[in-house]
Amino acid sequence: MVVFERVKKEQLLKLNGFSKEKPKTVHEELRLRKGEVVFILYSSGKLLLQGKPEAVEKAAKELEKKGIGEKVVTEAFRKEQGWVIGTDESLKGDTFGGIVVAGVKADDELRQKLVELGVADSKVLADKEVLQMAEKIKHVVPCKVKSILPEEYNKNGEVTKLLNKLHKECADYLFPGKHVVDKFPGCAVGEIQVERAESKYVEVAAASVLARAGALQQLDYLSSQAGFRLPKGSTHVKLALFELKERGLEFNKFVKVDFRNVKEYL
Repeated sequence: MVVFERVKKEQLLKLNGFSKEKPKTVHEELRLRKGEVVFILYSSGKLLLQGKPEAVEKAAKELEKKGIGEKVVTEAFRKEQGWVIGTDESLKGDTFGGIVVAGVKADDELRQKLVELGVADSKVLADKEVLQMAEKIKHVVPCKVKSILPEEYNKNGEVTKLLNKLHKECADYLFPGKHVVDKFPGCAVGEIQVERAESKYVEVAAASVLARAGALQQLDYLSSQAGFRLPKGSTHVKLALFELKERGLEFNKFVKVDFRNVKEYL
């Protein structure tokens, strides 16, 4: 998959040989096709190229020659054989929310479908794009998502044991297949443990999208329960923690109570 940033609609409309297609979501500003490649321009100025890897790379080179936007990522996933199960997690470092672990299983045919969908590490996708991509993934491959709310997370104690448990449960549900894990400190599961596995295995990249989508949905749910928007991450959360305390809400139901930045409010 190839992504360009800072792309303007007018730039694409000036190109020759493209046919217009109807946008599939409200977040798409323009959708074009040229040969086997689909060009999706989002309102954020991000341009996503989808299709067979060889055709996508050729199209990307043409855009670079014309000085359109800036190429920011090209995923070159490892070629595996047979069934592979990839697992990844989200919310681990966030103050608000519990933890979400997702697993995706694919063989040669399904791997190609994931690539053609434009699956990439969820960190390079905007939230709206993650939610859209997650729905597409669910319709293409076998998958499993385990979403643990803060109240349950806080009962489990050591996060490493919980992560190993959830990764294994996702892999066991999707078994048989070679289990690839996005390696985390204390990782004790998976036949293949790789750091940044989401950039090397398309199954893990797809799992990262599902995990982040689950995280966004969990934070939406918790926000509705709290009565105000809960922040992502752990950097700019002081006002939200203060708001929890002011409202007399149970911290146990919204945050990871073992986090250092939470303890000063308890």
